[in-house]
Amino acid sequence: MEQEYTITAFSENSIGLLNRITIIFTRRHLNIESLTVSQSSLPGIHKFTIVIITTQEKIEKVVKQIEKLVEVLKAFFHTNDEIIRQEIALYKVPTDALLKTNEIENIVRTHGARILEVTPDYTVIEKTGYKHETQELFELLDRVSGTLQFTRSGIVAITKNKFELLTQYLKEMEKLNYSTN
Repeated sequence: MEQEYTITAFSENSIGLLNRITIIFTRRHLNIESLTVSQSSLPGIHKFTIVIITTQEKIEKVVKQIEKLVEVLKAFFHTNDEIIRQEIALYKVPTDALLKTNEIENIVRTHGARILEVTPDYTVIEKTGYKHETQELFELLDRVSGTLQFTRSGIVAITKNKFELLTQYLKEMEKLNYSTN
């Protein structure tokens, strides 16, 4: 049965790695729903957060393929109940609509969003949350004032484990190396 999985892959910062990772998905005809790359909590290590919809069997194979890439230290996959995840969305609406009534201000407050910038021509609103929440706010703002621009980030996620999985993995590898020497 297909479900949504989030892959976290840790790697060195290497030119062309993103291309090699996406080729793994292309070969298996898997669509990437969301992709975010950033520095991790460990110096010099980057974290890829990739969301796909697939089966358990396919996700296991994909993660193994990602780990075969030289620059990749370790990759993990998670179901939605194993992680905490969010995305950020930015909305640009006409400032006229904000000033005419309190409706947009009330919408912003009700949806836990915040106003980032107000100019004579436009107002920028920010919302952090789940995709359905950021989409709902977009549809509401668009209906009320006409959205000038809208963008949504990829998902960022952390596991519900106490420590970063890569840190745990590296400690286990260190113990193994220490005990074999």
